[in-house]
Amino acid sequence: MSDRREDELEQALLEVQALIESSVAIHRDRSVQEQLITAVDSSYGAVLDTARNLINGAARSIEIVHARRPSVSDQSARQSDRVERELLYGAAEGVCVRLLTVPPLLDEEFVREQFGRERPVAVRVARIPPLQALIVDGKAAFVVAESTVGRRSSVIRVPEVLHTLHTFFESVWSDAVPAGERVVFGDPARAALAQRILGALQAGVTDEVAAREQAVSVRTYRRYVAEIMSLLGASSRFQAGVRAAELGLMPPSASAAARTPTGHPDR
Repeated sequence: MSDRREDELEQALLEVQALIESSVAIHRDRSVQEQLITAVDSSYGAVLDTARNLINGAARSIEIVHARRPSVSDQSARQSDRVERELLYGAAEGVCVRLLTVPPLLDEEFVREQFGRERPVAVRVARIPPLQALIVDGKAAFVVAESTVGRRSSVIRVPEVLHTLHTFFESVWSDAVPAGERVVFGDPARAALAQRILGALQAGVTDEVAAREQAVSVRTYRRYVAEIMSLLGASSRFQAGVRAAELGLMPPSASAAARTPTGHPDR
């Protein structure tokens, strides 16, 4: 993902957070019947119960952004992420469920389960700023976010906030990588070679130099590049690097390079 794209997502999240903060202030003194924002205790049990109730009440759609920033205290206080994923199986028949997550939080076992389900949960992976949100039928959103006063959990029914959250979700979803996609480069040696080639592409290394570093001919190197692009479904060398980073196929150093390319990525 490019720096510009990351900046856009950061800005979108800032807008969501600002809307939530201002909405809380506006609706703080309204009667219970008129409240469009309901504060939820941030304990794990309360959060789980709230999510379960919203999921069980969904009629059309459930959209989840699972991109929290893990902490030691979270890991010691929470039950397994598995419990959270299984809540989605409580959705009524006909409800479309989409889960957007980040590479470190991807539950591979959960993804594999979807292949055998009649109503699979669609899972995609992207690199996005920390956010935990559950949007149900476009009418309510459960957001767990860090604020200046600590972690805040709220059920939100403010139309403007819901619209912004939905727009953010759709924007990221359209560019995210389906988690069910599997890219196999071959045996470990060939996979390692593919990683080095992807790193060279993102670093802007010329074919001649890269081929020499890998001890192959330029023609062979370019054939490897073409094969990798085909496996990744990429139309350009830069896109291949970004897609590989999203799928977790590159080491951290190479993934970082994918966000700050130099040279001529489409060479």
